[in-house]
Amino acid sequence: MQLRQLGHSDLSITPIGFGAWAIGGGGWAFAWGAQDDAESVATIREALDLGVNWIDTAAVYGLGHSEEVVAKALAGVPKRPYVFTKCARVWDESRQIGKRLTADSIRAECEASLKRLKVDVIDLYQIHWPEPPEDIDEGWQTLVKLKEEGKIRWAGVSNFSAEQMAQVSKFGPITSLQPPYSMIRPEVEESILPYCQAHNIGVIAYSPMASGLLTGAMTRERVVAMPADDWRKEKNRHYQEPLLTRNLNLVDLLKTIGARHGRAPGAVAIAWVLRHPAVTAAIVGARRPGQLKELLGAADWRLTPAEIGEIDVFLKANPA
Repeated sequence: MQLRQLGHSDLSITPIGFGAWAIGGGGWAFAWGAQDDAESVATIREALDLGVNWIDTAAVYGLGHSEEVVAKALAGVPKRPYVFTKCARVWDESRQIGKRLTADSIRAECEASLKRLKVDVIDLYQIHWPEPPEDIDEGWQTLVKLKEEGKIRWAGVSNFSAEQMAQVSKFGPITSLQPPYSMIRPEVEESILPYCQAHNIGVIAYSPMASGLLTGAMTRERVVAMPADDWRKEKNRHYQEPLLTRNLNLVDLLKTIGARHGRAPGAVAIAWVLRHPAVTAAIVGARRPGQLKELLGAADWRLTPAEIGEIDVFLKANPA
């Protein structure tokens, strides 16, 4: 896979990175259901063997567990990948998640993530959500100081608007933005991606396959059978009617396009995200060995203009 520079940083990353949200396991507010840690470790190591050179996680994924699993997977790995993680989500003894961007809270989160990840420095530390909004200046200034102190190499944001990025950038340049971006959620194209392009802010898109919906493996039966603690079943409107039918029809189109090239529909979805000139890379999650192999080809493959046009016609005729 050809490497791409992330914003103004010295990080040269593969166009696809490993997303560690789902491997946080079950039992928390945004879980994907139970997950076997041994399978997670094997999946991460397979991703590295296939050439992926960065992993994206967050402290809140599994309430610390995802970071611990990432550390376990990287133990003894001869060439460590870059490790990206996030702050601004904290939890209490009852596993209730809170929103916090104060300096003291972020510093405590950073130390905890360093310990769980078993690293001396975090390659990219990101504010997970701009919440509470009145504290984003304090939060960003804290990340700038952590970089100066050598705790983190680069600082980025996630889920920020263009206006919020402009607001905090006066305290220090933003390395990257992590927004949701897929055929199902293209709204960042309007102002956010152009802002990043204009200000040399790298973009690492999350959920390019819409949290599994565009993989080609999702069916109505699978949605019904999802475990009770899978957040997608009740909290993601795209998994509910009438959008579910619309989205499964979109997958049929992706299957048709992919079949012309021997590609999976998920690879078509990822390639569509990577087609945008503002996007540096996409985060692709996996839970079992074998899931990533058919998707990584999207890193260097491009849809034709005619195929992009087919997708655009569908999206305009079937607005979400």
